[in-house]
This record gives sequence, structure tokens and C-alpha cells, in this order.
Amino acid sequence: MKNKKYFNFIINSLYSLFKLSLVILAFMFLSRLYLFISYGTNSLYSITELLNAFWLGFRLDLSIVAYINILPTLVLIFIWLFKLDKLRTISMRIFKIYFIIFTTLIISFTFIDLVYFSFFAEHSTIMIFGVFDDDTEALINTAFANYNIPLVSLIGSIFYILIYILVFKIINNKESIKVNWNFKKQILFIISLVVLIGILARGSLGLFPLAKYIPDVSADPFINNLPQTPTYALVYAYKQYKKSKSGKYNLIKDLGYKGRINEAFKEHLELENIDTENLLNNITYTTKSNPIAKKNPPNIVVVMVESFGMPLLSYQSETFNIMGKIKKHFEEDILFTNFISSSNGTISSLEALLLDIPSRPGATSFSQSKYLNTPFKQASARVYQDSGYETSFVYGGDLSWRNVGSFMSRQGFDSVKGKAQIVKSLNLDIKSDAHDWGVFDEFTYKYVLDKLHKATKPQFIFVLTTNNHPPYTVPANYKSNKLEFSKKLTEHIKGDLDLAHRRVKDYGYAVDMAGDFLDKIKDSSLAKNTVVVVTADNNTVEGIMRYDDYYTQTKRIPFYIYLPKYLRGVEFNTKLASSHKDIFPTLYNLTLDSKKYIAIGKDLSDETQLHCGFNKADVLVTNESGFKGSKAKGVLQERCLKHYKASLAVTEYMIESQEK
Repeated sequence: MKNKKYFNFIINSLYSLFKLSLVILAFMFLSRLYLFISYGTNSLYSITELLNAFWLGFRLDLSIVAYINILPTLVLIFIWLFKLDKLRTISMRIFKIYFIIFTTLIISFTFIDLVYFSFFAEHSTIMIFGVFDDDTEALINTAFANYNIPLVSLIGSIFYILIYILVFKIINNKESIKVNWNFKKQILFIISLVVLIGILARGSLGLFPLAKYIPDVSADPFINNLPQTPTYALVYAYKQYKKSKSGKYNLIKDLGYKGRINEAFKEHLELENIDTENLLNNITYTTKSNPIAKKNPPNIVVVMVESFGMPLLSYQSETFNIMGKIKKHFEEDILFTNFISSSNGTISSLEALLLDIPSRPGATSFSQSKYLNTPFKQASARVYQDSGYETSFVYGGDLSWRNVGSFMSRQGFDSVKGKAQIVKSLNLDIKSDAHDWGVFDEFTYKYVLDKLHKATKPQFIFVLTTNNHPPYTVPANYKSNKLEFSKKLTEHIKGDLDLAHRRVKDYGYAVDMAGDFLDKIKDSSLAKNTVVVVTADNNTVEGIMRYDDYYTQTKRIPFYIYLPKYLRGVEFNTKLASSHKDIFPTLYNLTLDSKKYIAIGKDLSDETQLHCGFNKADVLVTNESGFKGSKAKGVLQERCLKHYKASLAVTEYMIESQEK
């Protein structure tokens, strides 16, 4: 009789947990539905694919709910098995606190993920933990500028309170169900319950748990992204972050090259005969003989424009003049049109570009790791420094951001200047001449121009701008170009149209200022001896846009080169697939004479080489198309994927060799 009393307690408690689980599942479903309505209605999919996406998402949600229910279920089984009356008495209070904690976490993770998705068009990744290293005040100001924080806070508080009331209401001691089962039936039920929860938590009867291997349901990237659950995305991102920070990051092993690094070099170079005694000799090159550049070394200015993605430029028209002053320069000079960013994050792309390497997936930035004080021998600034150049790193923001000032000071830069130095040098008013992330771009360019005009020796200047960044602030006196959204553009915009207009206006300002900088270079004596490169860190506009050819378009950014007349003559195939790793190998061969350098990337004037673009989000481009690395098809894509993995292993070997 006593057994039945405790078993009835279990049944009624499980019924309460079941009802609460339905509430959590409903919330997860509604958040996924919101994501689809906000960003996916223009995606290309069949009804079957959409239903499969929601079904897969439901299974992932169910897996999380099952994991949450494991501990309460075990507690209930122990109460039944050992007749723990005292624990039975207080168990409902414990369960209320337990579920309050987990519902709070799930709701919070979901809200965080939705905000992240609105910017990067993907669920949370390792980059989200970089938020802790960003400018806290700027982030707060950005949040207040982009969202009605008081209203959001009020609605959020009410929502949490309602959820808590629901938890307290559902979990109670009432026994509305009575079961008169004998002990054998009770045992059978308990065993079945444990097996069921185990299967639901795993989510799959296959080789891997569902959360570890989420199958594709569509050719459309958004529909494939839809099933992922914010909780799993954040947990996986945290594991990557923790692993990277702990020193246990082992990319060579993860790529399958442990104990066979020689093979990685062979596959990277596509050669059988390599120097096995000193592997770095295999990626040490010498530039072409260039007596003209030796006699008259040009100034080199490389500009990384914040979030300057290329796809938006395809909507250029008289009524949508998004290109502004840069249009004529892109038409007159060298512009690589099949070029992608190394990463979706600024710091990762910045480091990859300046170190001539691909960005490493699953790794934190060098400036926020044990490599902060490492002077990398292949750093591009060091190559120019060793060639007699005065080298400068100029950032429109604070040098404390991601430790960028400290890191760059060890990478061959003679001077590292940030917002404070620009403000002082130009006598700016920080209140009117700057935004939350730094000075307006026009002042960063003015500082660089002044430096070039005053220079008495060849200059290598790397510039990182700060506009085209949330909260999308432009100077009060800036007159924006005409930026009317066409029907076609509107159909390709996802999410809040008002926010999209603000983002596009700031984008237009950033691009316009880059064009204005080029105007001033070309209209001055600097035109005769200054090389200017314009590129970007990423294409974060992808977060609000739908692309007809996702993998080909999503990561596209510019690689533009202006050459003074005496350095022209090299022919380029501007449709070659490439990414940040290829910028400096190309520049070295244009501007230096018989100079040694180490690099993973390729000189884009050499068409005999295999050229591929790498983005660490598993997006690659060939000369023909873009593709997801794990879904490579055909000879060229598979060749590029093999080259990418080998290049990452070689990169990691090169990085680790700096410690020896």
C-alpha cells in the first residue's frame, strides 16, 4: 500500500513536469516561428523542407527538455524506491526553484540568440563571447540606440514574472491522478520512463546524438539554420571558447594531421617534394625582381573599412547611390570581385589579414590569448619595416579594444595610434566628432593624409575604421546620398526596415568617406607614389539580407588596389577566388624587390596556382562558385576543401613554431 502512495506521488509529479515541459516547448516553437517570420519568409524552400525544419527543431527542443527533466525524474525515482518521506515533502519547493532557474536560462539564451541572429544571420558562435572584451559603454549605448530598452525591459520583466507564476501554478502537491498498479507494473513503468527520457535527450537512435550532428533539411542556408536551438548553439560556442582559452585547442589533431604534418604541407602546396628538415622553408617565398619599386619605394596604405560587404552594391542606381564617391575608383582601378572575408568578426579578420593566414575556426583571437605578446615573424608590417619603411597602425577607436594596441605594437609597427591620438592631433571635439566606437571615419582619413604629407621616408600605414557599426551614427553635418529602397531590395531585406535604413545610411557614409580619401590621394602629389588598398573585415549586412546565391554572395567584400602609374603593368584576373590571406602576398610582389616573406596566401598575379577563398564559418569560394565546406561537390570544390584543411594545419604549425 505504501508503494502505491509513493508511486501516485511520482505519477502526479510527472504530470506536473509534463505540463511545464509543454510550456517550455511552446515557447521554443514560438521563438523559432518568430525567427522564420522575421528573416525566412523570402527563403527558397518547399513546404516539405519547412515542415522538416520545424520537426527537426522540435526534436532538438525536446532533447533539451528531456535533459532538464532527468534530475527531477531521478529524484522522484529515489523517493519512490527508498520511500523518502522528508524529501517528498520538500521536493515540490525544490522543483519550483529548479525550473525557475532553467526556464530563465532558456528564455535568456533565446533572446540573446535572436539579437545575435539579427546581426550575423546565424545562431550564436564563439564570437559572442568576445562581447565581454568589447567596450562595455559602447555596447550599452548601442543597445539603447537600436532598441527601446526601457520598453523591452518592462515587457521582458512582465514576461519573466508570468512564466514564474506559471511554474508555481503548475508544480504543486495536488494528487489528481490515482493509479492502482502492482509493484511489477510500477517497475516496468519506471524502466520505460528512464529509457524514454534517454532516447528523447539523445534525440536520435543513430550513431551520434542529434545535437552533435544536425542534418541538412534544405539547400537554403536559412532553412538549414532554423532547427538549431539557441541553448545548444550557446553551449557549443562556450565549449569552443573554453577550449580555445584553456590551451587545449589542437587544430592539427582536429583536422586529422596529427603525426603527419608533412602531408599537410604537401597538400597545401600541392607538391610531393618538400623540405622536410625545415617545413617553414616551404612557405617562405621571395618577391619578383622589382628595380623600379626598389629605386622609388611607394607609400603603402591598407584600409579595412568596417562591415563593407559587396552584395549591397549590386543595388546601385540613381535613386540608391550606395557607392557614392567610391564608385569611380572601383571602375577605374583594380577590384577583385570574388573575394571573401576570413571571418565574420573584425578582430579575427584583422589578424588573419595582417599575419597572412586564414582565420582559425573555433579559436579566440591572438590578442586575447597566450599569443598576445608573440611577435609573429610573418607579420606584414614587419616585412615592410625590414624593407626600410616607417610602419603605422591607425585605428579610429580605442586601442584597448580586444587588446589591439598591445598586440599590434609587437607585430612590426613603429607606431600604434588610436582615437585619443587622432582627437589630440586634429584638435577634435569628442562629443561632436565621434560616435560610441570611435571618431568618425572622415577624421581617421584626415589623420592618415596629414601623416602621408609630412612623411620623410616611405610609409606603410594600416587603417581600421569604425563607422558602419551599431548604433549606426553619422556626423550631423553629413548629407547622405539618395538611398531609396527599390522593390527588389525591399524584398531581399529581412527584419526591421527602419533599422535597415539606418544601417544603410551609415554604410553609405563609410563607403563615401573611403571614396573621398581616394579622391584626396589622387588629387594630390601622393597619387604619384602611393599604393592604396581598400578592403573590409566582414559583410555584417548579411544579417538583414536574403541572397539568391547564398554561399557565393554572403561573405563577399572588396579587395581594391590603386597603383601609381610607375607600378602599373601587371595584369590581374579579378575574378580569381581569394580572401584576406592573399592581400599581402599580392602587395609584396607589386611593391617590393626580391624580398623574402612567409605566407599562407597566394600572389593573385600568379594564375598557375590554385586560388580559393576561405571563411572560417565553413564558407569557401572557388573561381566558379561559393559553397559550404562540408558539402563540397565536384573536383574543384573538393580540391579547394582539401587545400583549406591543409592550409589551416600549416597555419597552426607555423603559429606553434613561434613558441619554440
